[in-house]
Amino acid sequence: MSQVLRQHAEQQFAEELDALQKVDDRPRPPNWKLSPWAVLQYLMGGRLSNGFEVSAKYIGNPRLMEIAVSTLATDRALLLYGVPGTAKSWVSEHLSAAVSGDSTMLIQGTAGTSEEQLRYGWNYAQLLAHGPSEKALIPSPLVNAMKLGKIARIEELTRIPADVQDTLITVLSEKTLPVPELGMEFQAVPGFSVIATANNRDKGVNELSSALKRRFNTVVLPVPASQDEEVQIVTKRVGEQSRALQLPAEAPALQEVRRVVQIFRELRGGQTEDGKTVRLKSPSSTLSTAEAISVINSGMALAGHFGDGVLRAGDVASGLLGAVIKDPVQDSVVWKEYLETVVKERADWKDLYRACREQL
Repeated sequence: MSQVLRQHAEQQFAEELDALQKVDDRPRPPNWKLSPWAVLQYLMGGRLSNGFEVSAKYIGNPRLMEIAVSTLATDRALLLYGVPGTAKSWVSEHLSAAVSGDSTMLIQGTAGTSEEQLRYGWNYAQLLAHGPSEKALIPSPLVNAMKLGKIARIEELTRIPADVQDTLITVLSEKTLPVPELGMEFQAVPGFSVIATANNRDKGVNELSSALKRRFNTVVLPVPASQDEEVQIVTKRVGEQSRALQLPAEAPALQEVRRVVQIFRELRGGQTEDGKTVRLKSPSSTLSTAEAISVINSGMALAGHFGDGVLRAGDVASGLLGAVIKDPVQDSVVWKEYLETVVKERADWKDLYRACREQL
């Protein structure tokens, strides 16, 4: 395939990583592609000494990224924790790309994740033909990261059953993974670490044991601190995704992005941004920044394929309805009340009010 829908971070931003390597004269931990200083520059963006402009991957408090990078430079694993849509997976991928040059050593946590997926499995044809041997063993991404001195990523750690989670304890504390069937062990080489992500909003979340928690440094990624910051994030990501998807629509007007972000923030926080209307009911959905990006992208697709290419209130309204109303009974009440008490009363939001009412 000449093209893929979404490149890995180290491929998409290869030019930036190469530019950073050329100017990076700071000390690097063993097997790191960049120094901690350069990794932070890659995440936060900025102009390099040679004039090259590095794009920001994370928009927020740089101290949080400093803590995350510093953690990986020690023997501690990193846990990125927060509500859905706070860029945990995004930061995890870009940290791995900058540190290891490889973000693909990934284990996706689900309720069905087994010990074999975290540790190793077996090629049963080889096992039956020749018995237990290293040749018959199928290493997990975690084992490959240990052998190569790279970062293993574990997504949604708290969705993995608790007894399977604890498989990580020996790996994180001893940096070894025993293979009792072969009387051997895998030992991690310098550069190995683990980045896990978890959120506290999923139903059926499995709490981490205290033993496992102690082996992680936890960095809590918050929702964007201000409306302007969230608008900046949404605008940037919408631009990147619309180019990748080749959406035949103009870049959205800042007004439309700001309205979507304001609606999400008000419903999330339970009050209007100006503080005049308090005690707004909140829907059951998270209304994350990632969902705001999705609403705008969906509207652009509608405008580009079934309109004149200009994002308008009617295009946004469809995405808003789908994002807010997850529970058809409870969330419908919340959304209708918000429309009538807040949206309807804003003189410059009349077009959005009418469009949203038509969708109900």
